[in-house]
Amino acid sequence: MSSRVDDSLPPGTAKPSRFRPRLHYELLVCGARGHLLLGTDARTLRAADAIVAREEDGVRWHRCLRCDSWLPLLPPSSPSSDHIPPREEVRLPLRGKPLRDKIVLRVIAVDRALHFVILSVLAVAVFLIASHEQQLREDFYRVLADIQGGVGGGPLQTSHHGLVGRLDELFSLNRGTLRLVGAGLAGFAALEAAEAVGLWFQRRWAEYLTFIATTLLLPLEVYELTARVSWFKVTALVVNLAIVVYLLLAKRLFGLRGGVAAEHAERQRDVGWEALERTAPKAAELA
Repeated sequence: MSSRVDDSLPPGTAKPSRFRPRLHYELLVCGARGHLLLGTDARTLRAADAIVAREEDGVRWHRCLRCDSWLPLLPPSSPSSDHIPPREEVRLPLRGKPLRDKIVLRVIAVDRALHFVILSVLAVAVFLIASHEQQLREDFYRVLADIQGGVGGGPLQTSHHGLVGRLDELFSLNRGTLRLVGAGLAGFAALEAAEAVGLWFQRRWAEYLTFIATTLLLPLEVYELTARVSWFKVTALVVNLAIVVYLLLAKRLFGLRGGVAAEHAERQRDVGWEALERTAPKAAELA
């Protein structure tokens, strides 16, 4: 059986010669924002427009500039322009690797933003505890004594686990130590904020900063797992390992796999009119 694609079929309707499953980020974005089409309001189509719009048997096929889907539409009943605008007036959307990188980096940025919020809340809480240490310590142990007395009576137990144990350890620290802990948490929060902002806007320095900060914390996460295993710790370790591998290999940090020059060349391959021409199916004969 021949694997040759039938060029007589309308664009987008021919079965591909082979199937290679992969995640199409373009389809995800088009599913959320809609397709980007050219020439839906044009009176006539020209031969030069064939890579984005074609007409066959009274039906116009418009190519999405982002995901390459071809959509059939009837010619406009009241066209607002004679032709499709010149290429230099068309702003093409991201696609291919640039779109993938933007989505992945923004997902990491959201993760870092959540870290920033949690660390900021913890820092504020520690500073508040340091400012009202004596009163809060007395209230904590009074409530703990009331709970233990109501449950089983007997003397106050000072050995606890979980949240109560952590609070017990926290209130056992002096004011100066608490302020140092709060400053450390605030510093980590600022670091996470810088990563989030830089990654959201796809800055190269943010990729390096995120890679270094995440890599330095991996030994601590592994040590935490040796003390106590939990699904949260395992998930956090797996996610951070994935981020490190992605930044190192896909983003070609530290000159790996050709470095920034290869990164730029790979991005240029997937954007612009040349990329659309290279991936366009063979043009059908236009009437």
